[in-house]
Amino acid sequence: MKPFVHVPLPTRVIFGRGRIAEAATEARRLGMARPMVVATPHQAASCEELARAVGGTAYPYAVMHTPVDVTEKAVAFVLENGIDGIVSLGGGSSTGLGKAIALRTDFNQLVIPTSYAGSEMTDILGETEGGLKTTRRDARIQPEAVIYDPDLLTTLPDAFAMTSGLNAIAHAVEGLFATDGNPIVSLMAEEGIRALAAALPKGHAGHDDALYGAWLCGSVLGSAAMALHHKLCHVLAGSFNLPHAETHAIVLPHATAYNATSAPEAMGRIARALGVKDAVDGLHSLSKAIGAPVALKNIGMPEDGLDKAADIAVSSPYPNPRPLERAAIRTLLHNAYHGLPADRG
Repeated sequence: MKPFVHVPLPTRVIFGRGRIAEAATEARRLGMARPMVVATPHQAASCEELARAVGGTAYPYAVMHTPVDVTEKAVAFVLENGIDGIVSLGGGSSTGLGKAIALRTDFNQLVIPTSYAGSEMTDILGETEGGLKTTRRDARIQPEAVIYDPDLLTTLPDAFAMTSGLNAIAHAVEGLFATDGNPIVSLMAEEGIRALAAALPKGHAGHDDALYGAWLCGSVLGSAAMALHHKLCHVLAGSFNLPHAETHAIVLPHATAYNATSAPEAMGRIARALGVKDAVDGLHSLSKAIGAPVALKNIGMPEDGLDKAADIAVSSPYPNPRPLERAAIRTLLHNAYHGLPADRG
């Protein structure tokens, strides 16, 4: 066995149906007397209800990809209203804004996810400014506590649940490729993929197991370095404003195929978790079975932006098992754009 270093995540996890009832107690445990409850406009009513429950102030203005100008407005609101903590309710957009505020204020965070995004378990923040999405890691970004309540997923649209679940699986897949991975990360990754792959086709009946899998996959993302998949998705989402979960769902089999010959052990674990012989085929079959989108052209990607995306992706690459080759990345993007089979070359 190779030497490794593993640092357990510091985030406290509360899991179970009905556990949102403990939000006020958890907020007080974190020292919040006047928290700001962050959500998207779509969840404004739930945001107001939770704000009343925790004795805080509702702020339902989070948007996709965490634009810096939106964060700056939120921080100004924080300073003007005596806010002393952040409670984020929702998916990646709400969690992202909460993290961005915490980075600038060092406030404690309580996150209550309503999707399978997984970002609540990481010290990673992706921010968008000037058409570019940049990421950073910082201890101030890591939420102090998370409440996972499957009851909150009952109104999650099936289509979004499927893409959100594939987004979570992507975290685990990359954890198996990670240059700083270790046996603990690999165990969490394989179990997270297994749980989600089994739960997603069940729809609402699979919410508990899917949320459990998303927690594990998010923990993997919080414990290991990102690679090609996340690099491409950050480029596509940040530069072309594509929807986050759908982008991850489409890119996943293509990025996995790109690394297939360079990471055989990871491929074996992915295949085993999916209960198939081939990891790439298994990911493609799962995506097809749950009705996830397969083509970037169908979620708003302009074809004339593929060259720009390839250029950005190779200009500052993340560590990856296979070196990032511009021509091969351009082919990958072409196939993902048109919904073609993944290229393993």
